[in-house]
Order: sequence, then structure tokens, then C-alpha cells
Amino acid sequence: MVMAEQPAASNGPQEPGSFNALGSEPSAYLRQHAYNPVHWQPFGDEAFALAAARDVPVFLSIGYAACHWCHVMAHESFEDQDTADYLNAHFVAIKVDREERPDVDSVYMAATQAISGEGGWPMSVFLTPEGLAFHAGTYFPPAPLPGRPSFRQVLEAVREAWLERRDAVEQNARGLAAGMGDAQAAAAVVLDAVPQPFDAGLLAAAVRQLARTEDPDDGGFGRAPKFPPSSVLEFLIRHAAVPSETSDAARDMAGRTLAAMARSALRDQLDGGFARYSVTADWSVPHFEKMLYDNAQLVRAYAHWVRLGGDAVFPAAEAAAVASEAAAWMIDALGLDSGAEGAEAEGGLASSLDADTVVGGVHREGATYLWSPAQLEEALGPDDGPAVARLMDVAGRGTVSADGSPLHPGRSFNAAEAGLWERSRPVLLAARSRRTQPERDDKVVAGWNGLAVAALAEAGAILEEPRFIRAAENIAGYLHRVHWGAGPSRGDGPGRPRLSRVSHEGTARGIGGLLEDYAFCADGMLALYAVTGRARWYGFAQELLTEAAARFAAGGRLSDSAGESGQVLRAQGEQPSLDPFDNAAPSGAAAFAGALLSSAAYSGSHGQRVMAGNILNLLPPIATRAPRVAGWLLATGQAALAGPLEAAVAGPDGPLRRELHRRLLLSPSPGLVIAVQGPDDGGQVPEQEPVPLLEHRSAAADGSPQVYLCRDMVCRRPVASLAELEEQLAAMTGSPTDTGER
Repeated sequence: MVMAEQPAASNGPQEPGSFNALGSEPSAYLRQHAYNPVHWQPFGDEAFALAAARDVPVFLSIGYAACHWCHVMAHESFEDQDTADYLNAHFVAIKVDREERPDVDSVYMAATQAISGEGGWPMSVFLTPEGLAFHAGTYFPPAPLPGRPSFRQVLEAVREAWLERRDAVEQNARGLAAGMGDAQAAAAVVLDAVPQPFDAGLLAAAVRQLARTEDPDDGGFGRAPKFPPSSVLEFLIRHAAVPSETSDAARDMAGRTLAAMARSALRDQLDGGFARYSVTADWSVPHFEKMLYDNAQLVRAYAHWVRLGGDAVFPAAEAAAVASEAAAWMIDALGLDSGAEGAEAEGGLASSLDADTVVGGVHREGATYLWSPAQLEEALGPDDGPAVARLMDVAGRGTVSADGSPLHPGRSFNAAEAGLWERSRPVLLAARSRRTQPERDDKVVAGWNGLAVAALAEAGAILEEPRFIRAAENIAGYLHRVHWGAGPSRGDGPGRPRLSRVSHEGTARGIGGLLEDYAFCADGMLALYAVTGRARWYGFAQELLTEAAARFAAGGRLSDSAGESGQVLRAQGEQPSLDPFDNAAPSGAAAFAGALLSSAAYSGSHGQRVMAGNILNLLPPIATRAPRVAGWLLATGQAALAGPLEAAVAGPDGPLRRELHRRLLLSPSPGLVIAVQGPDDGGQVPEQEPVPLLEHRSAAADGSPQVYLCRDMVCRRPVASLAELEEQLAAMTGSPTDTGER
């Protein structure tokens, strides 16, 4: 974003809230609004106390740094002096970065959807000084449009209702909060119940329901706009790995969607990163922001497709290139290195790149990424330029704006086309690098970096790219060093350890992590341990899971947050909230269940397995009713049915042990966890970080390495050759033993 160099001038002492208070906030999104004439306040008790003292409602605006329509509303309304004057006179205006405060975003999104029937960002919510929502919407234009009032009309109507019908406003707000609280109580996950078993038929039914909503021509599910169905893809890939009546259908759906996205404008054909979503069904017109959470999930999905073996529609070799390029993009474009020579992502990964590029002080959506036929010819010459324009569906009339079109092949290439693109791509990438680039939001979000750790570790192992594994370890080290530490004191000594959700410039700031942060990070550490054998990552995962259970499972009910805000709690009827459905990232509950299952397979913990089973009790009512928003829960259920299958690799490091370990890492079995004595452990797990699955596992009598394959900690005889390992894996997983393309 383009920001002023100096804060607005002050005319002497002012009352609290009579000036814009966002200038010192670390959030890039809040600082984008620091010089609006609106007297924005950060979310917190002080702002709500000010509203109570002034006896005015709160206007709550929620968005994020890479959001195109947030920029539009800011320019049209929040930068307008007359609008700002009206807001300042009759409301207390609060600005929230949804990526830093998803707890705030979640409850008021639910309220917005209940009030208006729509949701999205920017989100515009009107609250009582107690934090209860009574009117809401999303984007409001500066002038009325058909079916949508202007922002000024909304402000005036809300003020009139507040002054003339206060009792009705407050009664409706209390009723909405009570209704939201009742819904949360009815859907609560009780963690000390007896888990109810479910069978494979439930997952097969979910596959059939997904098939009914699939777009077999363009890939994906439903109609435009289309978002990458990352969690659903993970479920389909896992389901395809276990032979059943629906495994082929799952493979086909996953392959069609992965291929369609890879060959479209959703994927940046020059640098490999994926955009947030497409406004068209054929993925040809992306919404250009690039988010860490999307790319981390997609790297993992494409790497898992390679591990599955691919298919004729989308070969594993093509998927490997897609996964590799997207992983490299995450490291290169979002990596926050420490400044040390050769360092990679030692400061974690940034959150996003903006949808807009600021050119001449004007926000232009996707301007960095658009091409016209003339620009392609200028860069590539009179022969290759027009040929690439045809190849990439760039015509005289731009698909996004007059500036041009994104590169959208929409299909695979033949040999000649592949050669043309191979020589053209670096030229176009160099030409594009000379353009103004979109801004980056440099905040580090713990959970999203946890997703990246898992993706980079597994992609590095499957694709044999050590750079990705090094980056995963660097990010994991940053999370442990910066985000993990003692929480606030409770007055009786040091606080419990906690995971901070966000850091800026190497310093943790703001609220503690939410359930999703703990779950994503724990899952990432377990994946990293399976790849590296370094027991410190297993130990960190155990600390995270232990603390998550203490914070989010208090009283026997699971919740997404630990009560960071009184206003949020009141807005949801004084009930802790839990959203079992996936959004842009997996639901915290589903991810927690998955991490608990993996951890229990390593440790044998009955308590962790029961807790995971109780979360999976959510599956029966939603598996077939709403599988598109329950992908990670379905994927976890698939792992629960296929496992736990435990593999312990024991014995000295060397070529044979590395071959055995790699074969396990290439197994697509969804219930498999892998323990290996780490290269830095001298063949022994450090006493302070024991991995129970490795206890009493030793090398063969002749000193060579061997693998113990176990189910529920009951092991078969150890095997010391690849052939024997293949045989046991096939017998215990029921999955194909070949790793080539299918």
C-alpha cells in the first residue's frame, strides 16, 4: 500500500477516540487505514468503553491487507472527508484485521450472515457498546445501486434506529446473540463421551455427494466463483489410496480439479503461486491476491497426488513440477529471511501478496499480472509473441480490464507448445519483474506457517528437494523461537506456555493462538519429524497438543478460542464457539483431530485417541450433507479408518536406512505415521524427547537397519529389505505397492 510518511496533524489535546489511532499498530491492514480521516480505533475494551461513554453505536469494519474490495470501499468512503465526519460524529469506528483476529471475524461473520444473508469482506457490522450485533452487511457503495443502499444511507438509517427505536434495536441484538449461543450449545463437541464408530460407507457416501456437485468439464465443485477445494482434495486423495467401490471416482475427481487449476490463470504460469479464487467457472479470471494458506495447502495436495501416482489426465510428473514451483514461490516470495547469507525463510513466511498493484497512486486489480498481445510481442518478438498470446488465451480485449488478461492456457501442451513456453517463460518473468509489484503483508501467522511446514517437509521428501526441507526446519525453528513462550502471568507466578498467533519483525504481538494455530503447527511438526527424524519436532508437537487441550478443551467442550474478548463472548450468547466447517483453511477442530490421531499413533495415548474420536463424532451428520466444507474432517476420518499404521525405522544411518525411510515416505496410506531415529541423535532418541514408537526398537542382529510395522502398537516381525517392506505394506494397507504413474 502507498502510505503517507507523516501522521495527520494534531490541533492540540484531543479527547480519546477523536483521532485515528491505527498509526502504531503492527498490522499492515490497520496501517493502510492509519491516515484515513475516520477516527479508527483498534478492537479492544477501550474502544467499546468510549462508545458506552458517548452512548453511540460501534461501526466495526473487518478486512485484510490483500483484499481488493476492502481497498475499494476505503477509497470511496473511508478516505472521503464528509463520510468520515458523519462516522466520527455518530459512531465509534473500529477496524479489525481478520487475519490477526479470526475469533472476532468468525462471530461477526456469523452475525452478518444471519442479518443480511451474505458474507464476505469488507465486512460492515453495527454493534451496541456491549459488542452485540444489530445490523450488518459487506461492501456498501458511495452511491445507491440496485438492491444495495449507499454507505451514507446505511449510516443514517442506523443512527435513526439507534435514536428512535433503541429498545427494539437492543432487544433484537440480544435475541441474535442468544440464538447464536443456542446454536453453539446444540452443536458442541463433548470430549469425554464415548466415541461413536463409523464405517467406510459414510466416506463413500461423501464421495458420491461430491460427485453430484462436481464440474467435470472445468474441474472443481459448484459454480463460479470457484475457490481451490484444498481440504476436499486431501480427502479425495486419501480415499483414492485405499481400494474401494468409490476410490476410482475419488481419484478421477481429484485429478480433474488438480489439472484444471494447474493449467489455468488461477496458477501464476510464470512464478507458480496460486491466487485466492477465480471469478469464472473455468478458472480463467483470478482474484489476484496470493495467500500463504492457499499455497501451503495446494503444495501438499499436489505432492500427495505425486505420491499417489497421478493418472492419465494429470500425470505425476506434471503435478511434481506444479508442486515444486509453488513451494519455491512460497519460499522466494513470502520468505522473511534473517539477513544472514544463504538464509532461507528464517523469519517465517509472510501472509500474502496484495490483489492490487498501486500504479500512479491508483489501485489497479491484478495490474502486475496482465498482458496484452502487444506487450507479449514486445517482450518475445513478432514470431513467439503472437504464438504465446494464442497459447495463453490473451486476446485484444482484456478479460480483466483494458490492461489485458492473465495467462490462461486452459489445457496441457503438446511438445512444440511446451518448447515455445520453455523459452518464453523466463523472458516474460524478467519483463514482469520490471513492473510495479503488489505489496506484501509481512505478518507471520503461526497456523499458516504450520501448514507451510507440513507442506514443505512432505514435498521436499516426495520430490527429493532438500531445499524445501531446510526451509521447513527454518520456519519451524522460527515458530518455536518467536511464537512459543510463556504467556501472561496470572498473578501466581509465570503464565503457562502459549503460542502467539502473530509476529511482526521477529516479535510476537497480540492475542494467543487459536485452536487452528496450535493444530496446524502440531501437524506441521509431526510431518517434519516423520521426514527428518529430529525428535525436537516431535517434542514440540507434544507441547503444542498438551497446551491446546488445556486451553480449548476446558470443561469437556472444545472451542476455537480461549475467550480473548468479552465482546466476542457476549456476541455469541456467552457460549464458547466452535466452527466444524472448513473455510479458506481446514477447521481448527478437524485439524486438531488429525494431529491428535497422528500423535496417538506415535505415543499410544488413549486419551488423545478418545479426544480425536469425539471430534470425529461430528462426521455422521455433515459428511453427506455438506462434504464440500468438511473436507479435512473427512480426510481425518479416512486416516482413522485406514490406521493407525505405525512404522518405526531403527538402526544406523546409511543408504539402506534411507531407502527404507524413503519408501515409507512415498506410501500414500492415509493412516501411516513414521518414526525414525534421527541423524543428529547418534542412532538413539534423546532421553529428554522420547518417541515411544521407537522404544525397544533396534537394529537387526547383524547391525543393519530394519523397519517395524505396527498397528495399535502391536508389531509384525521387523523387515530389513525393500522387498519385505513392500510386502508388509501391501498386506497392512490394502493399497497398491507400485509407485509409478497410473
